[in-house]
Amino acid sequence: MHEALYYEPHERGVVCRLCPKECVIGEGRSGFCRARRNAGGRLFAANYGACSSYALDPIEKKPLYHFYPGSSIFSVGTWGCNFACRFCQNWQIAQDEPDTVAMTPEQAVAAAAGAGRGNIGIAFTYSEPSVWYEFVLDTARLARSAGLKNALVTNGFINPRPLAELLSFIDALNIDVKAFNDKFYREICAGSLAEVKRTVELAAAATHVEVTCLVVPGLNDDAAELEALAAWLAGISKDIPLHFSRYFPNYKLDAPPTPIATLERAYETARRHLHYVYVGNVGTAGVNTPCPECGLVVIDRLRRESRLAADKKCPRCGSGIAVVGELSF
Repeated sequence: MHEALYYEPHERGVVCRLCPKECVIGEGRSGFCRARRNAGGRLFAANYGACSSYALDPIEKKPLYHFYPGSSIFSVGTWGCNFACRFCQNWQIAQDEPDTVAMTPEQAVAAAAGAGRGNIGIAFTYSEPSVWYEFVLDTARLARSAGLKNALVTNGFINPRPLAELLSFIDALNIDVKAFNDKFYREICAGSLAEVKRTVELAAAATHVEVTCLVVPGLNDDAAELEALAAWLAGISKDIPLHFSRYFPNYKLDAPPTPIATLERAYETARRHLHYVYVGNVGTAGVNTPCPECGLVVIDRLRRESRLAADKKCPRCGSGIAVVGELSF
């Protein structure tokens, strides 16, 4: 185990300051995330260097559609989570303690550097990377020194101080906004909305951010709520890409899959506020990027084609398209 950052002594043990739960952890016990344990009055990251999954993925799988489109990224994950989402798509590693392989930050960076096939860096994903904080921070720092990009796929439930330190080394984030009502967060995820909104705002001021909302029938699919989400994001920047993703039954939730019509309505509503809106998990043209001014499809992800030149402007109307980095289509 590796000593954790962001904790303090407490009369009942230690208090973890990494995320807004701020668990008070007694001797020999773990916090809500299961990954941070008190041993002898010191807090340890029990999952440091414990890798549950790794693969070379398309950047669009994160999903990051406006960050080096068409590239690949070496993706790694651990176990543990500071949420308990009833619909968790990766519950075997987020809510259980799976088999892992040992991986040092140096090994992760070496694997990413040697991954080939258009790899641009490392994505911390699969499980919740914020509860892998010390490993992510150490690895991201080394990756930055090696000229690699760092991406974070996260629920956004982290305190401002550790977030600020980590953002110094992160080039892109996809942040889940699981709903735009706090009741959903409290009852379905064991979290809260306000802190996630704060993370989106802080991260968007520092680096590239995209947002994903998994639309669950009857729980977070209210049209007015989804429009409020899009309007709030537009208040930060109309260029923030918003991904509506189709839910399928998993873990402790057996509601039917999201109707395609629900996602289509969400798409049309959000497009009134944001320049870039996508629909995922359905295999349709909802993954393509139209020019927000004239509607020409400038990035066709189904055909893996781009009409953008090096200046990243629409060839029809000349409007700039908000894309970070080179395109590999």
